[in-house]
Amino acid sequence: MRIDILTVVPELLESPLSHSIVGRAIKKGLVEINIHDIRKYGLGPHKRVDDYCYGGDAGMVMMVEPVFRMIGELAAERHYDEIIYMSPDGEQFTQNTANELSLLENIIILCGHYKGIDHRIREHLVTREISVGDYVVSGGEIPAALVADSIVRLIPGALTDETSALSDSFQDGLVSPPVYTRPAEFNGWKVPDVLLSGNPKTIRAWQDEQALARTKALRPGLLEKR
Repeated sequence: MRIDILTVVPELLESPLSHSIVGRAIKKGLVEINIHDIRKYGLGPHKRVDDYCYGGDAGMVMMVEPVFRMIGELAAERHYDEIIYMSPDGEQFTQNTANELSLLENIIILCGHYKGIDHRIREHLVTREISVGDYVVSGGEIPAALVADSIVRLIPGALTDETSALSDSFQDGLVSPPVYTRPAEFNGWKVPDVLLSGNPKTIRAWQDEQALARTKALRPGLLEKR
């Protein structure tokens, strides 16, 4: 899989996508992540990538031409299954979205910054808009890193135990049950006896019961979507 991320602040993405599961997946050759600086195509001697907003609103807007030229250069080299724009008004990013995107071969993730990007890019080049929540951050870089991480960990071989991703929260529409590790007792706090029983059927039933109970308590809206 190949992920190309377009940004005006590449430094924000270099560390999050170089370590842990994502970093190991890159080293294994399971995924290729390229971070592109849009300023490469900035205009004039100062490589300008933004300008004032038509209509007099406050804030700077990312210009059409630098983004258009960079996407055009990449698209001339390969087909992209999706060109994604990280936007607070896009579709909500979910585990199902991550599952779907992890099956693709090539994607572009475009990070907005400042006031956003010229809407003509969204109208004519972007194929999908994704939001990580109903709030606004300084740019699309951190949301893009979140999306990339969520996708990469689903690629076969990225996790040491591939079945681990199957029991993550939201894979079955529920939050995960509680998890514990050694020691079995600490400070008088004990691991539930059922998890020490060695009976897979009983343990699975307990986990299912806990996942449902926690979902009802913490995220009841998920049950309406099942």
